[in-house]
Parts: sequence; structure tokens; C-alpha cells
Amino acid sequence: MLEQISLFILGGSGYLAVELAWRGTSHWTMFLAGGICLCLLHRLAARQISLPAAAGAGAAGVSGLEVCIGLFCRELLHIRVWDYSAEWGNVAGLICPRYTFYWFLLCGWVVFVLRLAQRVFCSPVYCTRRTAAEY
Repeated sequence: MLEQISLFILGGSGYLAVELAWRGTSHWTMFLAGGICLCLLHRLAARQISLPAAAGAGAAGVSGLEVCIGLFCRELLHIRVWDYSAEWGNVAGLICPRYTFYWFLLCGWVVFVLRLAQRVFCSPVYCTRRTAAEY
């Protein structure tokens, strides 16, 4: 549970940082999106699938989450946190192929780093499983 909370906070903070660096502004809902995204990417990283497949699934997940949060912000909060309506191939101004591709690249990098961290910090030296008799 503590691991999931830590991932959520790290993901939320990271998403806000990316938004601030890229657009110069953000919204509290992006913290929620980032937290959810990193928790989902962590689960993807643990699966035995290729890095491109994990990046693709991550990009699809992030884009889907952006649609949900974008609709929530528009319909319930009456604000537009972002607007991709000027982008080619956009869907309701909430997602577009260009930014989905950017998410593909970022998700691939995040999954790679998560897998690397798993190998480094949970090598047999650090993460040995003990039997009940050893406790």
C-alpha cells in the first residue's frame, strides 16, 4: 500500500512538472492523472511484454485517461484544462495523434526506468525470499 501511495505522489508530481515545463501551467486534476498513470505504468512494467508494446499500452491508457479527465473538467468543473482542437486528428479537442505519440515516447522511457530499477534494487542480493522457517 505504501508503495502505491508513493508511486501515486511521484506520478502526480512528475505529471505536474511535465505540464509546467511544457505549457507553463497546470491544474490539480493533472496531479490525479499523473498518479493514476504511474501506478498503471508500474503494473505494465511488471508484465512480460516488449517495451514498444508496453509503451503503446501506456500511451493508449494515458490518452484514455486524458479523455475522461478532460470531459470531467469540461462537464462538471466547466473549465478547459487543455485544448487540442487545432491539432490534426483530434478527438473533441481532448486527445490527438501528436500528443499520443509523445506519450508513447514518455511511457516507453518510464517503463524502461521502472524495469531497470526493479532489476537493480530487487536483485537476488537485495530481494531474497525467506521461507517461514527462516523467520
